[in-house]
Amino acid sequence: MKPRVMLIAASLLSLLLIMFHLTDDVLLKAEGAVKYPIPVLVFVVWLYGTLMLSDRVSGYIITLLGGLIAAGMIVVHSRGGVVPKSGGFFFVWTMFALSATGWFTAILSARGLWLAVRARRSL
Repeated sequence: MKPRVMLIAASLLSLLLIMFHLTDDVLLKAEGAVKYPIPVLVFVVWLYGTLMLSDRVSGYIITLLGGLIAAGMIVVHSRGGVVPKSGGFFFVWTMFALSATGWFTAILSARGLWLAVRARRSL
């Protein structure tokens, strides 16, 4: 499979999982999760960068930042966050899947960014 296609798929999957995660945070009434317009704007920029700017440096930067945000969610929640018994399995599973797809997205984005910058220098 081509790295570009894998990056798009991993980025979209990370975006979907982070939406599940944020929805769970809102349902659990996590502090700061009620500021809905901010995450929606981040999601729109991430989605645009993934789908419309996939072969450009700006698209690689957007997906790299999105991947790092996704990968960092498990770190944010590992600092003393208590998971309730009801619905806790899905929450924890989402954290693991989000971290894995986030790191994969970040790695593929960094690779694409490196190749794009290297190609520009060789011109």
